[in-house]
Amino acid sequence: MPDYKGKLLALKSEAEKHLNQELLPFWLDRCKDTANGGFITHFDKMGEDSGEDEKSMLAQARCVYTFSSAHRAGYGEGKCLEYAKHGVDFLIDKFWDDIHGGFFWTTDRAGQVTIDEKIAYGHSFIIYSFSEYTLASEDPRGLEYAEKCFDLLQKHAVDTFYGGYYEMFRRDWTLKGPGASGGDRKTLDVHMHLMEAFTTLYECSGKEVHRRKLLEIIHVLNQRIVHPKYLTGIPQFTVDWKVAPQIKFDIVWGWDRFTQDGVKADAEDNTSYGHNVEFAWLLMHSLEIADIPFSEYETLIRKQYDHALADGIDWEFGGVYVEGSHAGGVTDREKEFWQNAEMLIALLQACLVFDAEKYLPAYENVHRFVFDKIIDHKVGEWRPLLTRQGEPIWEHMSHSWKVNYHSVRAIIQSIERIRVLIGRL
Repeated sequence: MPDYKGKLLALKSEAEKHLNQELLPFWLDRCKDTANGGFITHFDKMGEDSGEDEKSMLAQARCVYTFSSAHRAGYGEGKCLEYAKHGVDFLIDKFWDDIHGGFFWTTDRAGQVTIDEKIAYGHSFIIYSFSEYTLASEDPRGLEYAEKCFDLLQKHAVDTFYGGYYEMFRRDWTLKGPGASGGDRKTLDVHMHLMEAFTTLYECSGKEVHRRKLLEIIHVLNQRIVHPKYLTGIPQFTVDWKVAPQIKFDIVWGWDRFTQDGVKADAEDNTSYGHNVEFAWLLMHSLEIADIPFSEYETLIRKQYDHALADGIDWEFGGVYVEGSHAGGVTDREKEFWQNAEMLIALLQACLVFDAEKYLPAYENVHRFVFDKIIDHKVGEWRPLLTRQGEPIWEHMSHSWKVNYHSVRAIIQSIERIRVLIGRL
């Protein structure tokens, strides 16, 4: 391996400066709602509270994960853990359904329920964040409620006929209707995040049932959700795992980037570079936690990386494209914050597992685009959506679907991997 030490030290220093002087202070200085509990998560392009009277279970849970994981990684001098507990208190007090179990989808700022539906996507993040919280704090409530949500999903959401999980439910856990309601669809997104959640749940609990369900979801992802030829991720399916056009649900990130009729262009032939590499590095982490031989999934993981490296990296302007065809070729050249965040972690993971000479130049490319174009250094957070050339399309710093989970996690995880790479030199 060539002498990359100086380069890696500079990249790590830049990431540490951003995390400690910009990104974590952005959240620690403004998100704690001392009047109502929980977190304020809607900020405009200047980082000012944009005033939306909404708190979503998803955004609250993601903040709990962010602060818990930051504390576990050694940041915040105890303040991050204090914030995580603040968020857990609010979620249990205001979002937990004492009648039917599970967490409501949204409340107003004061904690009055506004949408009482039960969404598997959100519950995956409750399991993920609450397990992380117990690992960070040893507070047993985190694991207690993570296990409650796990048990509810096993009772109400598991498809015992076709496999996998249903995703959209009414308050009493009856399945929602078809089409935009989502009751007749299964998605890569939900199943990937369930894998992520079950991994941290098993890490926290050590229970064999959690490991078994983790192995099961990995099997579903491997057998159903990746393209049988190209091994790239397919976004949406019917209940019986037929590839389905990627339609707009009532509640989904990026809904305003769909066409007017609610169906994506090339609906049955698009794959997300960000999801593919996020799946790859999360799968590697799951295999490690569950003590599963990496060799069993190496072909799949390499295919995910090769596809992203061949078409997903913009070598002219930098950064990661949004989507492309399974067979190759880019279909959406805009740049989203979260896909670039996940690519940072994934490429460094590939440097560690495969070949630094192959993947480090791609990491440098994405790193530079993130630090030069996506991050608003004056404000401290990441812009959500940019043109291919790096001009902002959307400029808000946060809302219910764009908080701190991707940005903070990407920087913390990148720093950890760069340290390991440096240690090998």
